[in-house]
Amino acid sequence: MTVPTSTYELTHLQSLESESIHIIREVAAEFERPVLLFSGGKDSVIMLHLAAKAFWPARIPFPVMHVDTGHNFPEVLEFRDRTVEQLGVRLVVASVPDSIASGRVRERPDGIRNPLQTVTLLDAIQEHGFDAVFGGARRDEEKARAKERVFSFRDEFGQWDPKNQRPELWSLYNGRHHKGEHIRVFPLSNWTELDVWQYLAQEQIELPSIYFAHQREVFRRDNMWYAISEFTQPREGEEVATLTVRYRTVGDIPVTGAVESTAASYDEVIAETAATRMTERGATRGDDRLSEAAMEDRKREGYF
Repeated sequence: MTVPTSTYELTHLQSLESESIHIIREVAAEFERPVLLFSGGKDSVIMLHLAAKAFWPARIPFPVMHVDTGHNFPEVLEFRDRTVEQLGVRLVVASVPDSIASGRVRERPDGIRNPLQTVTLLDAIQEHGFDAVFGGARRDEEKARAKERVFSFRDEFGQWDPKNQRPELWSLYNGRHHKGEHIRVFPLSNWTELDVWQYLAQEQIELPSIYFAHQREVFRRDNMWYAISEFTQPREGEEVATLTVRYRTVGDIPVTGAVESTAASYDEVIAETAATRMTERGATRGDDRLSEAAMEDRKREGYF
């Protein structure tokens, strides 16, 4: 007589979720003062959701931090504040305007503050003594991020050296570091943009409204549609229009382009994402176009 055997298989999304929760719990167990970077963007929203799952029914045992440039979308800031209040998580705001006022960084001639975040981030890490910093970067986003380990070692200056990283065989993570050094941790390393949207739909996770189709007054620059705002105004000769758009990624208003889209639901965004052939950063982030190696240069200096 044959004894029937039962099989236990995880779906693709369950496997990704399990891996990410394992990484988050490893950090909580191994480090003294972790922090989770939370901007209100879709990747950080998923990280916060996974952290809540990882420790449920207890509260998330570490704070979240937002490096605020002062050039954020108001819808995203409202969502950020409401979300941390609902979860009862402590929010640390590291302010780029404060760094400018104190002379730590100088305002750029072009007014873009995204590259200035590095100094503010490193100052906040040092001030609060954080030894592990969760980030929402994924390897499919950009070539410099594709080089990242899950546990990314940063030296006493917060800098990243891609040749000075540790092997992660069999999903074993080495978090050893000296005082003043820290580890950046990327639980979503193996996720893709499509995985992210499918998981958001599966879990019915709320997002800022700008991720879905809405009407906005925009202008055309460098083949991208930028929002007209107090921080960004069209130059002479640039096309101005009111279009139905959405945002694939959320960053500073002056460097984040919108895409023309009528996708107003999770299913519609998933269908649109599955058909695209360009990553969200490649399609919509002006800060990645400052130079051919813009992201890698910033990462070496201590950027996310």
